[in-house]
Amino acid sequence: MSEPLIRFQNLSKRFKRNRVLDAVTLDLEPGERIALIGSNGAGKTTLIRCLLGEYTFDGGVIVDGLGARRERTHVLSTIGFVPQLPPPLKMPVRQLVHFAAAICGSSAERMLDVARRLGLDVQSIAARPFNRLSGGMKQKLLIAIALGRDTRVLVLDEPAANLDPEARQIFFQLLAERLENTTMIISSHRLDEVAPLVNRVIEMDMGKIVLDDRVADESSLAALFAVCLVFSRADEAIAKTLTGWNFVAEEAAETTAWTGEVAAPDRLRFFGMLSRYVGLLSRIEMHETGD
Repeated sequence: MSEPLIRFQNLSKRFKRNRVLDAVTLDLEPGERIALIGSNGAGKTTLIRCLLGEYTFDGGVIVDGLGARRERTHVLSTIGFVPQLPPPLKMPVRQLVHFAAAICGSSAERMLDVARRLGLDVQSIAARPFNRLSGGMKQKLLIAIALGRDTRVLVLDEPAANLDPEARQIFFQLLAERLENTTMIISSHRLDEVAPLVNRVIEMDMGKIVLDDRVADESSLAALFAVCLVFSRADEAIAKTLTGWNFVAEEAAETTAWTGEVAAPDRLRFFGMLSRYVGLLSRIEMHETGD
């Protein structure tokens, strides 16, 4: 039997008297897409930081046969990481991209190409300090740096939180292109945000794993669904929300119809939003348009 790509062996971590990780043992296989869920303080971020070799710890973390702490440089060369909170870097955008490309042995142009696909015009912000960018711009640039290189592991901490719906669709397409050769760990405090992206769910609570379950595999991350919504009357709140999802209104005599597209992994999020207006919803039509 082959060794797992990532192995946590009896992993424990304390901060002073507070035990944040409590003897976590876990194997992650190549090609798995894991939702790492749990409330704030459950231990998710600390587990990720141990994987990245940022903390000392008791027990072991092995990545592709290498110690995460002992051989950190080699391990980090195989991991792409998108943090939830962008680092407060003052480096200009152009310099940051070229620095990141040089560090990980990739090309700046490859990272810039991913950024362009996400809708980020890097040329117009090339001289701007990273910490002066908007939240969405920072997120797109960090995703571009992580996905614009060859990695066996992607660690994504609330990766699409600051992305607009169009950028989220492109992000899901980018992940779909990596399905065959990349293990993904997607951390979130809400399962419905990431469930369609993953094939395994691991829940943490008080530093322990309390759930480890396989889920139905969504093989078509890049698929789009054409959606038509009909409401009994026009409503300003609905209009504002659906415009944010890039839907277009078509007014009729007594109803207002909206049409648009929703990425397959965004279906739960979309229906959650739509539930706020169910009292005015007269009809919904939805069908897959393909990858």
